[in-house]
Order: sequence, then structure tokens, then C-alpha cells
Amino acid sequence: MSALFRISLPDGSVREVAPGTTPADIAAAIGPGLAKAAIAARVDGELRDIMRPFDGDSALALVTARDEADALELARHDLAHVMAEAVQHLFPGTQITFGPATDDGFYYDFAPPKINGKDRPFTDDDLPAIEAEMRAIIGRNEPFVREVWSREQLIETWQQQGETFKAEWAAELPDGEELTIYRQGKWLDMCRGPHMVSTGKLDPNAFKLTRVSGAYWRGDQKNAMLSRIYGTGWLNKKQLDAHLTMLEEAGKRDHRKIGQEMDLFHLQSEAQGSVFWHPKGFILWRQLEAYMRRRLDAAGYAEVKTPQLMDARQWEQSGHWGKYRENMFVVPDEIPNTEDDAAVFSGTADLMALKPMNCPAHVLIFRQGIKSYRDLPIRMAEFGCCHRNEPHGALHGIMRVRQFTQDDAHIFVREDQLVTEVQQFCELLDSVYRDLGFEDYAVKLALRPEKRFGTEEMWDQSEDELRKAVLGSSLSESIKAKFEELPGEGAFYAPKLEFHLTDAIGRTWQVGTIQSDRVLPERLDASYVGADGERHRPIMLHRAILGTFERFIGILIEHHAGRFPLWLSPVQAVVATIVSDADDYAREVAEKLKAAGIRVETDLRNEKINYKVREHSLAKVPNLLVVGKREAEEGKVALRQLGSDRQQFLTLDDAIAMLTEAAKAPDL
Repeated sequence: MSALFRISLPDGSVREVAPGTTPADIAAAIGPGLAKAAIAARVDGELRDIMRPFDGDSALALVTARDEADALELARHDLAHVMAEAVQHLFPGTQITFGPATDDGFYYDFAPPKINGKDRPFTDDDLPAIEAEMRAIIGRNEPFVREVWSREQLIETWQQQGETFKAEWAAELPDGEELTIYRQGKWLDMCRGPHMVSTGKLDPNAFKLTRVSGAYWRGDQKNAMLSRIYGTGWLNKKQLDAHLTMLEEAGKRDHRKIGQEMDLFHLQSEAQGSVFWHPKGFILWRQLEAYMRRRLDAAGYAEVKTPQLMDARQWEQSGHWGKYRENMFVVPDEIPNTEDDAAVFSGTADLMALKPMNCPAHVLIFRQGIKSYRDLPIRMAEFGCCHRNEPHGALHGIMRVRQFTQDDAHIFVREDQLVTEVQQFCELLDSVYRDLGFEDYAVKLALRPEKRFGTEEMWDQSEDELRKAVLGSSLSESIKAKFEELPGEGAFYAPKLEFHLTDAIGRTWQVGTIQSDRVLPERLDASYVGADGERHRPIMLHRAILGTFERFIGILIEHHAGRFPLWLSPVQAVVATIVSDADDYAREVAEKLKAAGIRVETDLRNEKINYKVREHSLAKVPNLLVVGKREAEEGKVALRQLGSDRQQFLTLDDAIAMLTEAAKAPDL
């Protein structure tokens, strides 16, 4: 008789079961209610199919729909497979590639079928038919079956089915690795899993296909163009409806749409991934930059400016060349206008690169002159313009660009200063976010990645220091309660704290960060003289609050739906006339507002006042001062504020005093 497996349950009890027993068997033994509710299992912490037999003694936790994060991931993964089967059934000749779950749904990349020898790419018009077929597959309640195959079996199957992309991928899989496929009915795909018991566990009314886009095979633009079909998937229709409502609201707040309506910026193909800031948009930028500069000055930062273009050998020494080379804009370091033939390059010695980050340049400033332990901490800030060669398909408005400006800083500290310095940064960041209208955010600690520099002891210490800094800071208890850790998400040189903002419609945005780096000072030979007269390495804290100005302004636009706080608004007031007899008075009002520091425009057009009110409301002008013959005679204005149906009749002096006070930046 085979030895029994000991299965430990969360309540501390232990069940002895025969080999071949599954988590589903244990759920059934506990009770019919749990057997029906359980959709997967965590076995020794690993999420697994509920029908997969135990391998030996194990700790078991059954997963139900109440475990929402796990349940959503399973449902979205299942929906991806169901969609792929539906597409191949409806469009014979389609090849499958990859189809992962995403943060709010799933997608699959397909090589489209050929019609008369030409590719027939998918379009949004195909989505309703695919959705209907997916519901039919869900209705058949096909079991998800896991099977272990050899690499040769995979390659042969894909070749027989004409799946050239899958055959190529299978041929690169390592020998000896456990390779699995999942099938539902006759349809199958390579997959690590896990999946739920069957397609029937999915709610047929809890998903929607959203769009089709292009994607290159394996993300390489030299490869074939595929059709990527996106969907959003949830556990029930209520969740789906809430998400679709949020997407509708997000569409209204799209920073590209509002940016055009408010004449803030534009983008065009002549400068892919770079922003053309218009006067009003750059006023917004300047107000934000001036605010951040005042906050940094008050916090003891020294501002610097470093070169855009640096020798590639510097990036090699820092370690960035090996990690970021493909995302760097590299140029030859040759003397122009010589009579020589084309220059012959020998590796990085003849190359320069536009900086993708500011860190190495700040170390070079730190190394100028001898630093004493008494000089530390040194807080070095730069609104540094950087470039990264993002793929065209990854660019998105001003949220993801190739040229960007970071609110970057590096703090060089001694060991005994680190925790306090991180806490002070957290408190500064908290104050800035609240000033900018973000009360709700989460702090996450990204831990060591698989590929990294430095020793295990170094990583242990750095992670522990950041953990202590957050939990021992003066951040609110509600913020600390949401603190979580992200295994494997750290940078190759340092763990980091990430700060995730929640916007007005519930979306999260990772913006601020602080990283505790002992690697770069070592690689670039940064040192200070300690109290013992010996050289010591500083620790380098890489930190940003906004992240980049471009992306943060995009977030601000969408968070406020263009209705910025008055101190940030590009145009703070418009003086509009009812009749032309008030034109001179309108100019006088505007001049006095301007003298008081208010950003003001006049609207003297021969248009009805209701038309002017409607137009300036659409342009998100926060204050409209309406003047007619009566207001001119009495020295008054009729003040209409954006979003209000009321108007106030004020003396001009009272209106100026009111607007001047309301337009002060929060730190002033």
C-alpha cells in the first residue's frame, strides 16, 4: 500500500489521503457547499488547478470567489483561452500565439487567416460574433484538462496543425522542463496554468471584448504583424458594469482630448514620443515646476544641471549599458566635417548616448572634491531631461513618451542617516500629493529581482531599512495599512519603495519612488572620509515624487478632468462683455487682475453672453467675470465660477481680493 500524504489545512487540522487525491476531493469531504464554491487551490503557496493531484505532503488552502485577486486572475486566464477557441472556430486558418491575463482583463495575439492569399486582419466589427461564440463555449461547460507533454510532442502537434508560431516557440523550450498543455474539448494550447475546473465556472455576462490592435510577434518590429484582441473580464455582471462605467468616465477625462480642448499641447509624427507644449500647457508646467522647486529648496536640496549626452563607457561602468542599451539613443562620437572616410568604430569607445536617467551624472558631481562624513546627507536635485527609445506601439499621449523630464534627486547618506532620510522623503511626498489633490495612495516595497548586482547581505539590509522607514514614519495609519511587498519587482541595483496614487475615478498610477542603492556608488567609486579618517561608500537614494512632469501632468488632467485647482489653471479668469459699451471697463478689470497676479484674458467678441459662458465652461475656465453697462457704471463684476449656476455681484476690489487669495499655491 502506498504511503499516505499528510495535507495541512488553514485551521491547523491534518488529513491523510491516498496518492491521486485532489484538492477537489478534500473540498467534497469537508462539505457540498465548499465543493461547489471552490474554484482552485493554493498548495504550499502555489496557485493550482483544483483537479490536480497532490505530489506529496502539502499545505492546502482552497480558493473561492471570495479570494478575489486569485479568482479574477483565473477567470481572465480562462476567458483568454475561450476567446482563442472562439476565434479559431469562427475564422479557420487563424494561428494562435500568446494570451495572458492583464490587470483588468485579457488579450490574445493571433496571426490572421489568409483570404485569396492576403492576410485578413481582425477589426472591431468582428468582436460581437466572437463574444457570442465565447458564450456558447461557456455554455457547453467544457472541462479544463491539464496534460504534461514532451517538447517533441508539442513541436509535432503544432506543425501538424499549421501553428508555425507555436512550433517555433516550442522548439526553443528547454529539455527536461515540465511542459504542460491545457485543453477544453478539442481545443488546446501550451500553458503553465492554472485554470478553473471548466468553462462553465465563468459568468457569460461578465466579460466584454473591447478593441483590436496590432502587435509584433515576440514584440520585435522585424517580425510578423499580428492582431491583438483585448477583452475585460470579471467575476459577475455587476463588476463588469462598474468597470465599463469607469471606462466611459475615463474616456471623458482622456488627457489627449482635454489637452486639445484646452489648447495645452499636441503630438505629431515629426517628433515621435515628444510633446509640443503650447503656451497654456507650459504655464501649467511652469506652475508645477515652480511649486516643486520651492518645496525642494525648503527641504534642503541643491539643484544641479547635468549633460544630455555622455560617453558610452560611463554607462558601461554604471551597469546601465548592459540593461538599457536597447532603450538608449546612441550616436557616434566622431568629428564632423573631416576629410576622412567613414569613421571606423571600435565598441563603446566611439559611442555617446543620450541619458536615459540622471544617476551616473550626479555621482560624478558628488566625486568632485573630497566629501566628509559631516557633509552628508547631500541632497542633489535635477529637473533632468532624459530620453528612452520606447517602441512606437508603447507610446501613449503624454503618459508614455520618449523625451521626458524627471523631478529627480539623489541623496547621498551614511548608514546611520538612511532610515531617517527615507522617512523625511515619505513625509515630503505625502504633503506634495495632498497639495496636488491626491489624498489616497498606497506604498509598496519592490524586493530583489532574480538578476541583480550586489550581495544577499546587501539586499537584506536595504530591504529591511526601507521597510522600517515606512512603518516607522509619520504617514497616516490608513496609508500604512495598505503597505505591501512585491517580490522580484526591484531594480537590478536596489530595492525600492513605490507610491501608487488613486485618482478621482479609482484608477491607480505608480508615480513616486525611492531606491536604496549600495551598488552604483561602488561601481562609480563614490566615497567620503569618515570620522575614522578612512574612505567609506555612501548609500545613494534615488528618489522622485512626480516621476516625470509629462506623465504627472497627464494624470492631473484626468484626475481633475481639466478643472485644475486655481493656482495651476493656465487661465484663471476671463472677463467677458455683455455689450460693446463695456469693452473699456473689461480691459480695465483685466489690467487690474493682471497687476494682482491673476492670469486673465478678455472676451470682447460681438456674441451673446450665453454663448460666451458656454464656450468658456467647455474650456474649463474657472472664473468668468461678466461685465455690462451697469457693472461699468457701478465698478462691479458678475462672477460665475465653473461648475456653479449661481453668480455673485461683487465690487471689483472684492473680486480681486477673493481671486488673489484663492489663486495662492498651497505652499504659499
